Amino acid sequence: MRTTARAVAKGVTVAAVATSLVIGTPLVANAATYPSDSAKPDLVSLLSGYNGYWQPTTAANGKHDLHGTVVDPATLARNDQLTSWINQHATAEQRFTALQDAEYNTADGSAYDQSFTVSQGLGSTLEQLFVQGRRSGALPLTEALVNSSTGTSGASVSTSTAKNTFSYPRPYLPGSTTATLPAGDDQTGCAPATVNASSLAANRTGKAWGTADGSLAVTRVPAQTDRTHEFSPNDVVLDAGYGTVGICTGGSFPSGHTTTAYEAGITLATLVPELAPEVLARASEAGNDRIVLGVHYPLDIMGGRIDGEAALAARWSDTKYRTEVLEPARKELVGYLEAKCGDTLAHCIAAEQRYQDDPYGGQAIPGGTAQVVTDRASATAVYRERMTYGFARTGTAGLAPSVPTGADNLLLTTFPTLTDAQRTAVLAQTEIGSGYPLDQSGTANGSWERLDLAAATSATVAVAADGTATVVSTGGQARVVSGVLTAPRGTTVQAGSDLALAATGLTPGAGYQVVLHSDPTVVGTVTADATGSAVGSVTIPAGTSVGAHTVDLLDASGASAVVAPLAITVTAAPATGGTGTGAGTGTSTGSGAAGVGTVPVGVHLPVVSG
Repeated sequence: MRTTARAVAKGVTVAAVATSLVIGTPLVANAATYPSDSAKPDLVSLLSGYNGYWQPTTAANGKHDLHGTVVDPATLARNDQLTSWINQHATAEQRFTALQDAEYNTADGSAYDQSFTVSQGLGSTLEQLFVQGRRSGALPLTEALVNSSTGTSGASVSTSTAKNTFSYPRPYLPGSTTATLPAGDDQTGCAPATVNASSLAANRTGKAWGTADGSLAVTRVPAQTDRTHEFSPNDVVLDAGYGTVGICTGGSFPSGHTTTAYEAGITLATLVPELAPEVLARASEAGNDRIVLGVHYPLDIMGGRIDGEAALAARWSDTKYRTEVLEPARKELVGYLEAKCGDTLAHCIAAEQRYQDDPYGGQAIPGGTAQVVTDRASATAVYRERMTYGFARTGTAGLAPSVPTGADNLLLTTFPTLTDAQRTAVLAQTEIGSGYPLDQSGTANGSWERLDLAAATSATVAVAADGTATVVSTGGQARVVSGVLTAPRGTTVQAGSDLALAATGLTPGAGYQVVLHSDPTVVGTVTADATGSAVGSVTIPAGTSVGAHTVDLLDASGASAVVAPLAITVTAAPATGGTGTGAGTGTSTGSGAAGVGTVPVGVHLPVVSG
């Protein structure tokens, strides 16, 4: 299911395969101008946990020949099981999307790449505007930043060294040295006598997802021509490149396409943080689509996500690059989107259809869900599921949070008012648990594997008076709450009587509803003064049950504006049915002498009867 229409061509004869396929090494064309141009993350070090599952023979024979020893049969069997299932159960629509996500742009710019396809996370309207803006030349700063072949962030790192180091065979390679290649494959460069997955055959034989010769049950997705013109005005030939030497001999771990998809996706998510969870979920779909095609495994996708996170954190941590490249591109993109949409970004987002996906037609993956995305909450949940793909822990559970240095800078645009320490606290509280594959908790690198950016960029964060940042919830609109609600005359009140209230830390000039819980009842309204403070009183309805209750302040969106609701105790009303012990009028007046901000004239906290 998509936010934009798909027109999958039927019966198309593919006369040629795009010759510009880039495997793990985007064509980065950047002058070494910024510190982060040369100080790139060491991907081999960040992904070294893979050695606990597979040991290549590279060190022994000096070759990167895709042969080696299975160290952790159970983990690699899970890797195989999920790959075969995802490949076999993806819908026809998802297979077409997977081919789109496999595309790298041509030298003449007539095609597209992941920096276009992941923009579907922007939603139905903003995606179209984004694509149009890049195609028309209206977004030069954004284009130079996000492009998956030459972008300074979109193509920041190469996975070639890591692929050669780990030298793991791709899923579709035969387990037998005597297999017959399909017609059209490079019969010499991809010859099974040397290019095969024979080292994995023993771990696959007898498994439901393995074949008699030790191959993995994977079906190739046929080439198609994209005539939708969603990302390019041209018809674009799409081909997974199974039979090309670059694919068949290229190591599977980590996924280069996934790396660039996350580089583009995280870049876009930081430029438009209002839609970060959806864009990130779309980037995770692009990674998952490499499994749909049968050219990568879940562990490869997890590794590619780690690569993209580390690459973009390095960029956002480079002050010169951030101020001269990232921030101007954000200003350009937001200004363009609002001008073309004709409204504020918030209103444009509210009016469009959000990113959606149903990759398996509602079928749940083994040990997981159907990974259906319908809204922000489900996008956040699917992103988290794809962080581990349901693998069993291979490391220690229960370790303390391990946020990598610089990762907090990925939240600069989402939470610009928070400090570095507070943003780090948000990442620490939204991390997944320790011990899953590729986790490096407690090491100098920190754990990029545990970093849940979708949760972090959809968090409600409460900031206490002492500066402590606490994540209240995730899966919604990112926001910071710092309001504090108190009861100056005490928190015990008789039903039918007035309760004096004072609030600080609100948004100056903003209006709020005063709500009594457990059964939500609006008992008044209040507007914060220029200092973000307000004082007044509300009447607790006479019919309120005796016992513990809370009082909350809700903003215009219906979300709580205070760090924690005020806990009160309601006692029984006097037998005579008294009308209350407070001001009685419900009029809210400020007390400047007391150091508490005044409520503007004419703003009332009405008395609400039972």
